[in-house]
Amino acid sequence: MLENCKSARERWGGVSEIIDRWLQSRQILLVSYYHLSEKKAFSEGDTETENRVRHLCQLLVDYVSAGHFEVYQQLILEGQAFDDKQGLQKARELYRNIDVTTDVAVDFNDKYQETDDLASLNPDLSQLGEALESRFSSEDRMIALLHTAHKN
Repeated sequence: MLENCKSARERWGGVSEIIDRWLQSRQILLVSYYHLSEKKAFSEGDTETENRVRHLCQLLVDYVSAGHFEVYQQLILEGQAFDDKQGLQKARELYRNIDVTTDVAVDFNDKYQETDDLASLNPDLSQLGEALESRFSSEDRMIALLHTAHKN
């Protein structure tokens, strides 16, 4: 039994590192988001803001991609390895919520990655902020269900 615990810790310890790195990128994304959202008016030709928006877009795409192509897959595999049918079912529901926020993030990126038109940036940032809040909540619950619950 001790060997099984040790084996599980070795097997899933790497998931903790992936999650830690991902959550650190979440923090960097949030800092970038807040720096932009603090500004109340955007003027045409404001290259500093344009660069900040593009940087936010890159952080956003990197974060969303890491979630979909690395973190969620690892969490699902961990839930399957522990035969956590209830956790996996709840994770599917959370994933549907996350998917909706992915659309908002991709739309924001598509709109602002290559444009200098910041006329609707304030309402778009507001919508993105709401989506990120929902996403982070669902992701945190998924981590709790499929990783933290199996740590011991």
